[in-house]
Amino acid sequence: MKLKHFTRQDAYRFKLIFENGEVKEADLKELIGNYVALESLNTAHLDTNWGCLEFKGGMVDIEPKTLYEYANRHEASTTNAIRCAT
Repeated sequence: MKLKHFTRQDAYRFKLIFENGEVKEADLKELIGNYVALESLNTAHLDTNWGCLEFKGGMVDIEPKTLYEYANRHEASTTNAIRCAT
């Protein structure tokens, strides 16, 4: 399940759009907080070939399947999963 697009909301909270059209909003602090400091979150980048979310020029990355499963378990309570019409 590749990541297709993301936007950083605030702090470690990201809006994630996956290849199946699902949109998730999740706080990634528990997943990457030990590896990516708050001031380094602006280095977030999407590797379009692999569908990975990367930080620090690729020194830290999250495999798409791991990110998808994490987002499903830790979705922000204010946002529900949405299927995008494509």
